[in-house]
Amino acid sequence: MNKNSIPLFKIFWDKKDVESVTEVIKSGANWAIGPKIEEFEKAVSAYVGTKYALAFNSGTSALHALMIAYGFGPGDEIIVPAFSFIATANSPVFVGAKPVFAEIEDVTFGLDPKDIEKKITKKTKAIMPMHYGGSACQIGEIKKIADKNNLILIEDAAESLGTKVGKKMVGTFGDSAMFSFCGPKVITTGEGGVIVTNNKEVYEKMKMVRSHGRLETENYFTTSDYMDYVELGYNFRMSSITAALGISQLGKIDKVIKMRRENASYLTNKLSGMKEITTPNARKGGFVSYQMYTIKLRDGKKTRDMLKDYLNKAGISAKVYFEPIHLSKFYRDKFGFKKGDLFVTENISGEVLTLPMYPSLTKKEMDYIVKNIKTFFNK
Repeated sequence: MNKNSIPLFKIFWDKKDVESVTEVIKSGANWAIGPKIEEFEKAVSAYVGTKYALAFNSGTSALHALMIAYGFGPGDEIIVPAFSFIATANSPVFVGAKPVFAEIEDVTFGLDPKDIEKKITKKTKAIMPMHYGGSACQIGEIKKIADKNNLILIEDAAESLGTKVGKKMVGTFGDSAMFSFCGPKVITTGEGGVIVTNNKEVYEKMKMVRSHGRLETENYFTTSDYMDYVELGYNFRMSSITAALGISQLGKIDKVIKMRRENASYLTNKLSGMKEITTPNARKGGFVSYQMYTIKLRDGKKTRDMLKDYLNKAGISAKVYFEPIHLSKFYRDKFGFKKGDLFVTENISGEVLTLPMYPSLTKKEMDYIVKNIKTFFNK
């Protein structure tokens, strides 16, 4: 196989996706408001099982709007993982609040409920766990802690649309949740995000935040009436083209997740006998959507890095998700974090390696991945 012949992810698309986007372009109207966006939002809320869904141009802007909607600000603390995409920690900082990092556990790579309790102070306003790679964190246990301490629970479910705990969808445990639709996600709109919630007040507040603080009583682009700007807002709106793709993608999500799960099962079956690695674990009763397929190297970071380099040279994209946020330059400089502050998180981050995972991944490609991993350790 040629260099970089197996990418980390591929967008799964079909003729209907192209037709849906083409239809919006040819309509020549409804740029960032209108029926396609509303249809997409209704489809998401129906799929997840919440009263409201609000679309944004990215998962990051969705989290930013949510911080504003809840009124978080200076002096407030929000408990988050350091093992996540940096937007999880940045979103409290956007509004002047402080992200407080708690440790993760080594089964789901989500926040450890025991460490969460240690990090709660009088300043704590919310807990924001992240569901890693299509696997649910210990969200039931975390919800009990949030309820006991009268804290808002926000699920960063960017990577886990379609994931369940028992029969309950991820995204319905907290007060609100965010899903992302950028390229590698379970389904994609190219870029985009959505907030789901049952809280009408939060929903209405976010509608203004995402559209310049404008109190929209009707379609801004078709009315001649003036609509007032009642607070500071942003341009966080999703485009109709993006929403049209989202509607089409969501229509085949069950098929997409089935293909992901079958591929993950195939890889796990081929790799599970190897003593050098640990394959992904699903908690009892969990339904995993496998947005990513992440293994752990039992010999630690040095072996992990060597395997990563070996696979990439063989044309197999392998990547580390995620380096600990608290050790990034910005967080070291701003908050004074240093190596050793989150011992468990740092160790786990040094052991994980994400392999290619997407619906159209073939058995031939997966066999090639497995062959190269085994060859590496045999050498």
